[in-house]
Amino acid sequence: MAFVGTESVWAAEATECANEQGRFWDYYAKLFEKQGGENIGAFSKETLQRFAADLSLDTAQFSQCLAAGKYSSKVQQETDQGRQQGVRGTPTIFVNGQRVEGGSEYRLLRSAVESALGQR
Repeated sequence: MAFVGTESVWAAEATECANEQGRFWDYYAKLFEKQGGENIGAFSKETLQRFAADLSLDTAQFSQCLAAGKYSSKVQQETDQGRQQGVRGTPTIFVNGQRVEGGSEYRLLRSAVESALGQR
């Protein structure tokens, strides 16, 4: 969900660009390691390109992908879809397509999973 502003959109797009090189999860981990606040430069395009270099990605391919906005439509579509499904923040957890209010609380998540399993 890229809903925290421009930098979160760029970070989501950058992760898709890293995915082209089979490094989605490595890049994802780097973003979480380096987060430092919302829209303060922590995820500027230059910083995102540096992360790609740190991970030994093909930086030319990565930079071209990011600069072209290759995944901007995909990121926007996924964000819109999340909003339509009631996502207002992260984490938001779904079980069998149903949003679990307070789902990051173990007791509530367990109850939702057990209920879904009982519906089999």
